[in-house]
Amino acid sequence: MAYHPLKELFLARAREFFREPEAIFWVYVFPLLLAVCLGIAFRTNPAESVRILVEETSGGAAEELAARLREDQRLQVAVKPPEAARKDMILGRADLVVRPGKVIRFILDATRAEGKLARQWANARIQEAAGRRDPAPIEDEPCSQPGSRYIDFLLPGLIGMNIMGGGLWGVGFVIVDMRVRKLLKRFLATPMRKRDFLLSVVGSRLVFLVPEITVLLLVGRFGFGVPAEGSYAALSLVVIVSALSFSGLGLLVASRANKIETVSGLMNVVMLPMWILSGIFFSAERFPDALQPFIQALPLTATIDSLRAVMLEGQPLTAQWGEFLILAAWGLASFALSLRWFRWV
Repeated sequence: MAYHPLKELFLARAREFFREPEAIFWVYVFPLLLAVCLGIAFRTNPAESVRILVEETSGGAAEELAARLREDQRLQVAVKPPEAARKDMILGRADLVVRPGKVIRFILDATRAEGKLARQWANARIQEAAGRRDPAPIEDEPCSQPGSRYIDFLLPGLIGMNIMGGGLWGVGFVIVDMRVRKLLKRFLATPMRKRDFLLSVVGSRLVFLVPEITVLLLVGRFGFGVPAEGSYAALSLVVIVSALSFSGLGLLVASRANKIETVSGLMNVVMLPMWILSGIFFSAERFPDALQPFIQALPLTATIDSLRAVMLEGQPLTAQWGEFLILAAWGLASFALSLRWFRWV
């Protein structure tokens, strides 16, 4: 045949994609902007300073205590009336409120890391000013080499998030949009198989994925010094398997939806748990042990864990067989169900 259905469908999808400026922005420009902005904000993840408010009291106790605290350059200290100080802490404008007196009281939200850090630094400064002597000398040694910084932890999470979003929105949303515009009915009249159509959408998604992941890796490597301890071949395989898995989910979500609002809601339902639980911005191990089996079974968790293992630890692919099994199970099951349930109209 001079024209193979799979080839022609792939070319049609490519032309359609590059004629949509919005799609190019969300697929290529937005992930890059997100990586650059977060990379600049968290390139070393320093706890440079905390905000402390000292409650005003009669006499000069509050100013005296504030002056002691200001000797530590990490502490941004101000004196305010008690009600204003507590209000600022509730609204997140302060990390710690200190109440002077014979017994100095620290008022903080113990669930916030900044509050606990502010209490630790403030207490250390107050005790030192009172003449405390530590029997064991200690010294801080900051650890900021590539591989140990927050940006190194963050970039694989952003890549995984981009793979997930591209697989679901770049596949599922496109199919439903074509169904809404009655384009699928026209494809149905052509001499092709359902499998060719679905594979063409997935294949085009993989091609579009190459430049966006490459740009993210280059920005991370040369912009922020993010290491790549493992081989690029192993990293590429992780990306491809993950993209296929999420593309299968995108096909499944779009199999029967016939409205943009419907598929948007379904994709948000699928992605929201993974956004929260899978460890994009912080470790998934922070969640309770009872949730860990569910979290570890999510495809985004497997993707991010594999990316971090290859990029930051240099682990071989043989050490990632569990994650690959999870991704393969999601992808194969989703694609099989999509072939069974997919409808053209």
